[in-house]
Amino acid sequence: MVSTPNMAVDFAGIRMSNPVNTASGTFGFGWQFESFQDVSRLGAITCKGCAPVPWPGNPGSRMAETASGMLNSVGLANPGIRAFVKDNGAYLTRLSERGVAVICQVAGHSLDDYVRAVELYEELAPFASGIEINISCPNVSEGGAAMGATPSKAAEVMRAVRPRSARSLIVKMAPHDVSEVARALEAAGADALSLVNTIPAMAIDVRTRRSRLSRPTAGLSGPAIHPIAVRMVWEAARATSIPVCGIGGVTTGEEAAEFILAGATAVGVGTVSLYDPAAAGRILDELTTWVASQGVDDVNDLIGAFEC
Repeated sequence: MVSTPNMAVDFAGIRMSNPVNTASGTFGFGWQFESFQDVSRLGAITCKGCAPVPWPGNPGSRMAETASGMLNSVGLANPGIRAFVKDNGAYLTRLSERGVAVICQVAGHSLDDYVRAVELYEELAPFASGIEINISCPNVSEGGAAMGATPSKAAEVMRAVRPRSARSLIVKMAPHDVSEVARALEAAGADALSLVNTIPAMAIDVRTRRSRLSRPTAGLSGPAIHPIAVRMVWEAARATSIPVCGIGGVTTGEEAAEFILAGATAVGVGTVSLYDPAAAGRILDELTTWVASQGVDDVNDLIGAFEC
């Protein structure tokens, strides 16, 4: 058994001290978790998605627990990029100086939103190692379908934002048509992919006959979606030659290891942080122990090592 394996990875030019990232929307802007764990131990954090202007999000109720997971219909509520940088930029600069890669996420309802958001991050966020483009946002001009619902639409977003930044651009994919959309994004200039986003679902209160949230459908996350996410990460990794960050229901180091074996370079810790705010550091320790148990001295040797 190797006692201290190398855990550093290169995620599309973003140097991470280890593969553990945090999923956008579940870890705030990092500082909220400092009293629970040493955030500087993590390889990266992905900040809550922000748009060019503030969004109020959906009305309550926004969240509901389900068997082995949770539903959310937050509606990407955010303070806008200028306020985000003003309130969090100093902390995120210090965090990046402590060795954590900071990834800023873009939310948008139109191509113009995405372009303007990337431009604002370029102008205002020198602490960002990369920018994640969330193409699961609804396109309000086309009836609410996700901006990246098809390969052509996903590529259209990527082509629009690619010239606006020299930084690593990661695309947060919607959970459908994974292989086709992944190939289209790679061809359009994406540096990396992150998947999966929440899976559309619904829950009905049988006493009131109404949705348990303010809207009929919401996004399902947590352990319930983990096997689905592992399959989709495997499909994306096979379909492209760019790095993948696996996200979906990770609660242990072994579940993070599944993503690594399926082809992920990095792993996003999400819903578990909402009920176990020290989870990301614990998962890192467990993942490191697993790597050592495999008889290798470098986690990179295990990326995509799944054998059917």
